Formats: sequence, structure tokens, C-alpha cells
Amino acid sequence: MTRLFNDPDEFVEDSVAGFVAASARWVRPVTGGVVRSTRGAEPTVAVVVGGGSGHYPAFAGLVGPGLAHGAVMGNVFASPSAHQVRSVAKAAHEGRGVLLSYGNYAGDVLHFTQAQDRLREAGVDCRTVTVTDDISSAPAHEREKRRGIAGDLVVFKIAGAAAEEGLDLDDVERLARHANDRTRSLGVAFGGCTLPGATEPLFTVPEGRMAVGLGIHGEPGIDEVDIPTAAELAKLLVERLLEERPDGAAPTGRVVPILNGLGSVKYEELYVVYAAVDRLLTEAGVEVTSPEVGEFCTSFDMAGVSLTLLWLDDELDRLWHASCDTPAFRRGSVEGRVAVAAAADDDDDETEAIGPASEASRRASAVAARALDAVAAMLDEQAEELGRIDRIAGDGDHGIGMQRGSRAASAAASRAVAAGAGARTALQHAGDAWADKGGGTSGAIWGEMLLDLGAALGDDDAVDAALLSAGVGRMKDAVMSFGKATVGDKTMIDAIVPFADTLRDRLAQGDDLLDAWATAADAAQAAAEATAQLTARLGRARTHGDRSLGTPDPGAVSFALVTRTVLDVLKEDA
Repeated sequence: MTRLFNDPDEFVEDSVAGFVAASARWVRPVTGGVVRSTRGAEPTVAVVVGGGSGHYPAFAGLVGPGLAHGAVMGNVFASPSAHQVRSVAKAAHEGRGVLLSYGNYAGDVLHFTQAQDRLREAGVDCRTVTVTDDISSAPAHEREKRRGIAGDLVVFKIAGAAAEEGLDLDDVERLARHANDRTRSLGVAFGGCTLPGATEPLFTVPEGRMAVGLGIHGEPGIDEVDIPTAAELAKLLVERLLEERPDGAAPTGRVVPILNGLGSVKYEELYVVYAAVDRLLTEAGVEVTSPEVGEFCTSFDMAGVSLTLLWLDDELDRLWHASCDTPAFRRGSVEGRVAVAAAADDDDDETEAIGPASEASRRASAVAARALDAVAAMLDEQAEELGRIDRIAGDGDHGIGMQRGSRAASAAASRAVAAGAGARTALQHAGDAWADKGGGTSGAIWGEMLLDLGAALGDDDAVDAALLSAGVGRMKDAVMSFGKATVGDKTMIDAIVPFADTLRDRLAQGDDLLDAWATAADAAQAAAEATAQLTARLGRARTHGDRSLGTPDPGAVSFALVTRTVLDVLKEDA
């Protein structure tokens, strides 16, 4: 478990401060993460990587000449917000475009895509390459659905080396995709990881057993077997990866093996395993090239290992062996660098200023702030149970993410109301704060919902039942478009659709707001409970969909709880 911390909620900020202080030769801090502290003689394409914290040396440890130009750092196991991604990308941009690269997780996809859209709107040529190396997370014919694990290092290194050569964005993107296509990984775990301040791991493995196909955020494995010997483990990993040899890769081709410790497996143990890996690959006829053994993408204190195979060709060989210099991964020597001073716009702040608002809208914003305060208090009480539900088939952090996001949203709304904000502006501040601090898929979605609700309410009009219902409907439509989920996928959508539709219908039939909201909240709760009978089709729980049968979706449950809490505030205000 994680023992050394101050305030668990400030763990990432404290860790980043220490990392920057120890690594000033390579990095400097910016809003949302870090960027290089040096620059070459000529501008290059900027490679920006990132994801949740808790995986060091991924992602910040890979920033430096020849590798990444910047790393976005979300909360522990939670994707960074779009604001954070955009901030780091702007600071890293050298005028030749930006390549975003990250593991293929739902929250990361939502936030990075939103940031990419905003960068393009600002005139920055921005592309994305997601890493999909984990063979356990989807079948071969659905490789685009696979998640990224230690293959992140491969894709980031190839993209960074291509940028260092001065190649244009088209070629950097092409080579990053090519590296991803030629990379395969598989991981196993003997025990789960425990987040700072938590008393229980995100998942457990029975004594004497090993989970096969785990995810680096604590997602359970897809299979469970008796703990093998080191040689037997090597055989399992090598055989399964060789079965997925990439198209175009010769059976006797050059392969870079990367044996990765996930947090608490010691280096000596890794070398025992690697001895068998090397022998088995050689016996299979492949040419082992430049093996790597160590920690490259961890999962806090998880007891586990992963094996990655990169199938080289001449182009990838040149780029993989090119020089680089970062806090955690170095090869050869890199010269001709000059220090970069912090820029005035490094502290990128997209939050809207407090503008004029009508008295009626300011009254509505005060109600919204009280509702968010009540929601944050409720989620403090429910965080442990929401996490327990999420651990059944997900990664167990839904409760923590909702807790952090709602606290930040409540504080931001209160500050905005104190400054005289109307409903739209207060909810915009709250939405940005929820996305920034909550992270993950839920952070992205709740941030978007508050933004769209605020846009519907505005800063001028009095908020009546019809306007509030329209705002809820806009929230529903935005989330369905943003997250691409539909009813039946076992997500929050299963609760928000009946809530929004019931609220609209009851108001149309003449109910007053409190009665209509109460009926809609009942519908949301019933729908959330009914998700227990569904199999997950989206998100991290997708690979373990059957495991979640009998357990409701945590996102739907938390949404239903929020509707009940808001109803209590509306009653107090009536």
C-alpha cells in the first residue's frame, strides 16, 4: 500500500513538485503537467503524452530530448482534463504541430479529443495516436478497442525520435501508428494496488493465484491461474504474444522484448523471468535485439509484470536506437540543447471571467451552488460504496473521482457566486473544476453536463421549470453525443435518459417542478438499479462485462443519487 503522503487529495501535486525539483535538467512545470526545460537549434513537431498519475516513469519520466516534449499528468489513475491537455500542448508547441499520444482509455479519449478539437480551432495542427498494445483487452479483429500498457514507451520513443530527426507531422504520426501496429503486450498480477489514503487495494487476487490480462488502473484480469514458476510465466507470456505476430513481421524477424515491473516486483525477480524469455524467443527463431528489463509503466504498488514485444523493421530500428535523454530512459548522447525560460502563458487559464448577470440569474446560481455543496457532501459519504461497485468489473476509482470532482465543482461555484456570477457562469466554473479535479470518464462527462446546463440557463433569465427541464435535456443530448453511449450500454446514460425524459413529460402534463423532479428521480433510481441485469458494452468494464452482472453501474447509481440530493435542495428553496 502507499504509505508516504501528506494529504491524499494533494498527493499528485506534492509528487509533481518533488519530481520537478529533482528533474529540472529535463523538465519545467506548466499548468497540467511538465514540458521540456531545453530546446534544440531548430523547431520540431511536439510529441505530447500523458494520462493518469501513478504509472511512473510513464508519463513525466519520458520527457526530454529524443522522446516526449511534454507530459499531461492527471490525478491518480484518472485521465487529465481537456484544459490540462491543451495547456501542456500549447507550452510544448514549437510551431510545427502537435502529436498527442496516450493509452486507449475512455476518459483519456474524451479529454484528449476535446483538447485536440480546441487546439485545431486555435490554428494548431494536432493529431492523435492512441496506444493499443494490450492483447488481453479485445480480440485481434477489434484491435482499435484495446487499451495501452507498457507499449506506451515504444510508441512515444518512436514518435519522439522521428520528431527529433526533423520529420513533419504527417511522418511523425505515420511512424507512431506503425510502431503501435508492431507492438504487443500482456500483463499478469499477483496482487492489486492501493491508492494513497485508501485502506483496501483496487482488486485482490486469491492467495497462490495469478490474474492474467490485468489493466494498469487496477482493472481485474480476464483469467486466473495458479502462480507459475518464473520459467512457466515466461512461457505463458511469450507464447501468447508470438501467437499475435503483427502482419508483415517475419517469424524470424528482429524483436525488442521489454519486461516491465508493475510496481513491487523486484528487479532480481524480473531478471529471473527474463532469462527464460530470452531463451524462449531464441528457440522460437526470432532475433532478440536491445532487450529492456525494468520499470517503464507501473501501477503504483501492484505486484505484477508485463511483457512487450516490438517487431522491428529498418525504419523502426533506426528510431528505437536513436539517442534520447529523459529522467527515466536514456540512450546515447544528446547535444546542442539550450535552456528554455518559462513563458508568460505557461499558466493557461481558460476559466471565464465573471461578467454581468441579472438578479434573477444570480439567485439561481446561489441555488446551484447549494446543490453542488450538498452533492459533494453526499458523495463524500457514498464514495466508498461507489468504489466497491466499480471494483466488480472496473478499476474501483469511480467514488474517489466523483468525490474529488464534486468538491472542486462546489468550491468553484461558491467562489463564482460570491463574485456575482449568474447561473451560466457559475456552472461553467463548476464544470471546468469538476473536469480538472475529477478526471477520468466521469470527470469529463460531469464537466460537460454542467457546462451544457449552464449554457441553457444563461446569465440573464430567471430559471423556471421549463428552462431547467430544457437544460436537463441539453445535458442528456450532450452526454450521449460526447461519450457515444446509448441506453443499454450499462453507463450513466441508462439513468440520465429516463430522468430527463420523465421530467420533460411530467412537466408537460401539468406537474409542478418538485413533483415532476421527484417522479423523474424515481425513474432514474429504478433505471440505475436495473443496470444490474445488463452487461457492460463500453468503458473499462467492457472487457469484464459478464462479471458485472448482478451489480448496477456505478455511474448510473451516482447520477440517481445526485438527482435525489438536488431534489432536497429544491424543496428547501421552494
